[in-house]
Amino acid sequence: MQRPLGAQISHMLAERGVDVIFGIPGVHNIEMYRGIEEAGITHVLARHEQGAGFMADGYARASGRPGVAYVITGPGLTNLMTPLGQAYSDSVPVLALSSCLPEVDATRGQLHQMRDQRAAAGTVCDWSEEARSPQAAYALIDRALGEFRAARPRPKHMQVSIPSLGGVADPAPAPAPHPARAQVSHDDMTMVINAILAAERPLFVFGGGAVGGAGAVPDLLRQTGAAVFVTNAGRGIVPPDHPMCFGATLPRPESRQIAEEADLVVVFGSALSEVDLWRPRLGHRCPMIRVDIDPEVLSGLAPGDMAVHGDAGGLIRAMTVAIPARIEDRAPCWAPERIAAFRAAARAAADAERPGIVPVCDALRAVLPEDTMIYSDMTQFAYVATEVWDMPRPGHWHHPSGFGTLGYALPAAIGGAVARPGLPTLAIAGDYGLQYTIQELGTAVELGLPLPILVWDNAKLKEIEDAMVAAQIPPRAVQARNPDFCALAQAYGAHGMAPGTIAALQEAVVAALAADRPTLIHVTTGIT
Repeated sequence: MQRPLGAQISHMLAERGVDVIFGIPGVHNIEMYRGIEEAGITHVLARHEQGAGFMADGYARASGRPGVAYVITGPGLTNLMTPLGQAYSDSVPVLALSSCLPEVDATRGQLHQMRDQRAAAGTVCDWSEEARSPQAAYALIDRALGEFRAARPRPKHMQVSIPSLGGVADPAPAPAPHPARAQVSHDDMTMVINAILAAERPLFVFGGGAVGGAGAVPDLLRQTGAAVFVTNAGRGIVPPDHPMCFGATLPRPESRQIAEEADLVVVFGSALSEVDLWRPRLGHRCPMIRVDIDPEVLSGLAPGDMAVHGDAGGLIRAMTVAIPARIEDRAPCWAPERIAAFRAAARAAADAERPGIVPVCDALRAVLPEDTMIYSDMTQFAYVATEVWDMPRPGHWHHPSGFGTLGYALPAAIGGAVARPGLPTLAIAGDYGLQYTIQELGTAVELGLPLPILVWDNAKLKEIEDAMVAAQIPPRAVQARNPDFCALAQAYGAHGMAPGTIAALQEAVVAALAADRPTLIHVTTGIT
């Protein structure tokens, strides 16, 4: 059945498993909206394209499926570029579909005109292409969906001209088979196992790319005797309080000494980027094995290092089957007492650097269900929590690492809650960052989401103030007048609460998870 191309695209997405689209309609992309309801897709109306992008990001992280956003030409896309940049740095599968002008070289002054919209989006996406025919649009969508599954998932952008969206088109072809994710070869697995079993002090690092092997990690640590660090994205891969886990403490300068003591480091699914280490190198003096799905991560290794291309989670699972055929379980290669002391010292340092946050983290962890999915913003509360809060499950705490944008938590948590109806979701934001996307509270109210939104209010840009003081710069432009957050929440139709004690905060969070709408929970520093 022929339909306008915009409608055919929605039907194609539905046939390929897309059930939610986040976006904002405009005069340039209304043809994309013609077929949404007919295709059976739910549309979530954001208040700003940045919010739509973060919602798509949060949905993708929670569901494991691509998040899709519809935006208009020009400012709609530029507003979306910040979420696309965040999705790129955090390896999140987001598909952005936008309209575009049919011609921009010979004409000036058109509505929403940009000189090169496609190229602009390409600066924050894996690729950005224009589909000049229905067949090209269908091929690009299938290419994006296939690459999300087979390679490192990063955002893609496709634009279609306004006349093309309204033009009649044949339906998309039937879904084609997707390529499989690359798996580590048997020879490479044997090499990794041999190296680990020959080492006396093996040290593992688990990143977000190793989440698929989480269920086998306890067996792997028991079989190899290795100790382990996790990155922020890898939290929850190792069970909480595992005696061989140094935790998410790689940014601590003291972790360099641990790396120096290892005689083999194996990095599973992590780029060991600046935001993982906050120093140029891990600090090891021994050989390193890097296991990653992304060939770029495996380039530029040091002499003596070994690159293993393939899915890190799959390798972990396969190793736990292969190793028992070789040896009995190994005794721990690192002293558990040493690891426990390291973690205790790191926790104490985190508490001393940003006082008052650790007790609140402990209190929240005590009352939240184990399957709570948490979305945090760039705020001092999150900087402490992502180090000291052991997650019981992998892939359940999402933080805007890398690109490091403010305003992420609230809209991303909305997307996550949409992806997991009936399951608990929590947003954590600072008083300043929340105001980047506070308008998306209206979307959460419309959806009736039982979403607690914890606002950590220190009445200033405290992290920036601390950095200025440390650099001997007189603090400037770090204080801003805040609104009455609870009144603002109530104006949107949400609940607003301001607990005065940690015990009251616990009660507020529990009540918010059972509420009929979102609840903003305003917490000031110094709460006890």
